[in-house]
Amino acid sequence: MSQTNILLESGTNELEIVEFFIDENDNVHDGSTRRSYYGINVAKVVEIIRLPELTDMPDAANDAVLGAFDLRSEIIPLIDLSKRVGKQRVETDAPKVIVTQFNKISTAFLVSGVTRIHRISWEQVEAPSKQVSSLTANSITGVVKLEGRIVFLLDLEKIVADLNPGMDMTEEIEQEVKDKIEERHLKAIISDDSTMIRRMLSQMLEDAGFKVYRTHNGKAAWDKINELKLQAERENKNIKEMLDVVVTDIEMPVMDGHNLTKRIKDDPDLRKLPVMLCSSIITDTLFHKGESVGADDQLSKAEISQLAERVFKLIERYDAKP
Repeated sequence: MSQTNILLESGTNELEIVEFFIDENDNVHDGSTRRSYYGINVAKVVEIIRLPELTDMPDAANDAVLGAFDLRSEIIPLIDLSKRVGKQRVETDAPKVIVTQFNKISTAFLVSGVTRIHRISWEQVEAPSKQVSSLTANSITGVVKLEGRIVFLLDLEKIVADLNPGMDMTEEIEQEVKDKIEERHLKAIISDDSTMIRRMLSQMLEDAGFKVYRTHNGKAAWDKINELKLQAERENKNIKEMLDVVVTDIEMPVMDGHNLTKRIKDDPDLRKLPVMLCSSIITDTLFHKGESVGADDQLSKAEISQLAERVFKLIERYDAKP
């Protein structure tokens, strides 16, 4: 199965997910096979293949890394996803390999099998409860019920980051830029459903001198923006006195970043708020989707070290407009 162009119109709050499963022995009951279902955004999937011939990777940092294989002259590591979600996968004759690309990195995941592609609304996706998040080490970003079964949407960015603890995505901002930010008392809303990424983005902007409002999905960000809008109206202020920029992920339960951006740009009182999309699925082929909803800048999470400076330049560019 190869990825085709995603025909979803931008800003409709819809997505397509590949549903897959992991089979394990049900030792708690009768030893039969138990199946757990998971999902991944089609935008991250390059293709789905059979298990290829692997080459051992020397000194692999984790036993979940099974080796690497050559796919069209690109060397791709293969991760046993069952080990990253605390399962003991049952060996089958025909497991599947999901080849992904996000944050400009190609990674493959071994699973028991693939079911089908579902087209759903982000409103169908529930954010995991605090208990579910804590019990799954914050590796679940959403829960959706499909055809009578529960499907967990995985935080693949966190899973890959956990396997690469040496990766440093931060970078010192120039002191001159930092001084300007602190002098202007700039305020930003951050929206991201990943606890790890939300904390990282917020810390980067706060270290640069921003006041940051943190939200966990587009709906929460939209509610906060409207709260600030009402406050501005009560105090006879412009919204830009309450908020300078919105930085949002794209993939989020309830309301995604494209729909949030469209709502902001469709509102006559909010459309002058600069919006930056910061997502692992921003690629050359999907860049147009952000443009179509009015995003002012788009930053791949692979380039997250540029965040504070890019945000500040975006604000300056907006301030210079007539």
